[in-house]
Amino acid sequence: MEPALHIVLVRPEIPQNTGSIARLAAATRARLHLVGPLGFSLEDRYLKRAGLDYWPLVDLRKYQDWNEFDGLFGSSQGPSFKYFSARTTKTYVAAQYRAGDFLVFGSETKGLGREFIQEREHAAYRIPIFEPGVRSLNLANAVSIVVYEALRQLGML
Repeated sequence: MEPALHIVLVRPEIPQNTGSIARLAAATRARLHLVGPLGFSLEDRYLKRAGLDYWPLVDLRKYQDWNEFDGLFGSSQGPSFKYFSARTTKTYVAAQYRAGDFLVFGSETKGLGREFIQEREHAAYRIPIFEPGVRSLNLANAVSIVVYEALRQLGML
């Protein structure tokens, strides 16, 4: 069975965030794609602890880098991609989510990168932050916010 959503983490660095996102993926039956290089081992105890006993329920796919992932899914006839960054203008609630969407998030410290987002500005969204002294949200929190908005729009809540 194909998942309603795909969560894509590009170069995640913090195992606890990835573990929390893996738990979210299991709970929502989303497929989790980890695009390397990863900043930790998948055997990391913090990663396992954050996911606890949910790891067998995670639909997990791994890729060495963006080129490998993009080679499998990046064709113009392929699925719908939405990219999330603190450095874009459209808000995540303006996105029209569809079943099968790939929701793409960058690393905790570098995001997806300015050039990467500029090339995909038409499909790039942000989560508003009202305090100028806060430059970004925790990755696991950001993924949760977007996934549940997508599920709401898909009528799955």
